[in-house]
Amino acid sequence: MEKHGFKICPLALSFFSLLAFTYAESSRKIGINYGRLGNNLPSPSQSVELIKSMKAGRIKLYDANPEILNLLSGTKIHVSVMVPNREIPIISLNQTFADQWVRVNVLAHYPQTMIRFIVVGNEVLSFYSDPDREIWSNLVPAMRGIKKSLKKNNIPNIKVGTSMAMDVMESSFPPSAGRFRADILNTVMTPLLQFLSATNSFFFLDVYPYLAWAENPSNISLDYALFTAGNGNGNGNVSYTDPITNLTYTNLLDQMLDSVIFAMEKLGYPNIRLLISETGWPNSGDIDQTGANAYNAAIYNRNLIKKMTARPAVGTPARPGMIIPTFIFSLYNENLKRGPGTERHWGLLDGSGKPVYGIDLMGEQNEFNDNQLPMPENNKPYRGKIWCVPSSGVNSELLGRALSYACSQGKGTCDDLAPGKECYQPVSVFWHASYAFSSYWAKFRSRGASCYFNGLAVQTTEDPSRGACKFPSVTL
Repeated sequence: MEKHGFKICPLALSFFSLLAFTYAESSRKIGINYGRLGNNLPSPSQSVELIKSMKAGRIKLYDANPEILNLLSGTKIHVSVMVPNREIPIISLNQTFADQWVRVNVLAHYPQTMIRFIVVGNEVLSFYSDPDREIWSNLVPAMRGIKKSLKKNNIPNIKVGTSMAMDVMESSFPPSAGRFRADILNTVMTPLLQFLSATNSFFFLDVYPYLAWAENPSNISLDYALFTAGNGNGNGNVSYTDPITNLTYTNLLDQMLDSVIFAMEKLGYPNIRLLISETGWPNSGDIDQTGANAYNAAIYNRNLIKKMTARPAVGTPARPGMIIPTFIFSLYNENLKRGPGTERHWGLLDGSGKPVYGIDLMGEQNEFNDNQLPMPENNKPYRGKIWCVPSSGVNSELLGRALSYACSQGKGTCDDLAPGKECYQPVSVFWHASYAFSSYWAKFRSRGASCYFNGLAVQTTEDPSRGACKFPSVTL
């Protein structure tokens, strides 16, 4: 029986079936985040060639770099560009600026470069200073402005979103209890979800099982985090059943994804699609960063790719069969990223463009030559003392500045370096910095301080103390 006298011809059905098939196939292709915070990285042209050789289906940029967008012209790689956080306020307040941003960063390259996503801001809701909080209220209006400009230019196939970290969640365990933070619930998340639903866009999520596991390695199975629980490659059949939904989880990623799905459902949006804008596993890190090694990174990313490229699509327990577009973080180890050691070691490739481990983004390869891949030695938390000292061969002038910074932070950080004190001799920048770095880290680590000092410092398990001069340490 025909409804409202409307009939769909077989040709139209075939066309829409083809569109659905094409979307599904393109959505299964794994993407890579292309960050450029390094002083030793291949050029953009070399990088694009590497990306093509890796058969990446998508690339995500943290800006809209015109050189890279030009290099991607004529390829079949789908591209995600980003509106920097600092530009959100002015775009939100003035449609002219939104139009200008689209004209310069999209229209100048589209459609020859297959731009498919515009990410407005990077983890905006993870920054809490007063100026950052002002951007929170600008976020959705800026997204509306960008979308309005695309519509004026008759571009319907570019989705607009914003990337969120898991810290937007007030609760994520069990998954059915997932809910967003109270401070953003009504002011940001509700209008954001309204926008994503109305424009049929994605919830862009930066989700890292490594970070969740590393915070609690004694209570979360490493196999559960690496997708090896119960697949014959791990050390046991580990699963978790949500007591409310009775859904059973065999990996940590699904558990985290479903917590966001349930949080959206609680606000009345059960059908917004997920897109993983970042995920991965660090291939190295500091002594106190458990499980950060190339072996685990290879296992995680290979199993992630298998899951996301599976046919038929696997989805999650709450949304079985759902296709989840996924971007791995990241293309390179980026040596200028600040913070703990893992920050500089998420790459599939090192700074020279050499693979850190074998990877197949198509998900077709089952065997890899891992003879050169060392077995992990840090899968259990380190127990003992750690000190923070200058790296060998660092610039003395830069070291002096870092020494001055450490000593200026108070709490008696450098009291023992005063003339006549136990650690005053020998009088050298390297010696004084060694003490100051260890003392600073020991006193401020609980507040988030790291042993980094702009790349001048490293952790060590060898006590640098001499005679009566006893260096403060971090005890794990």
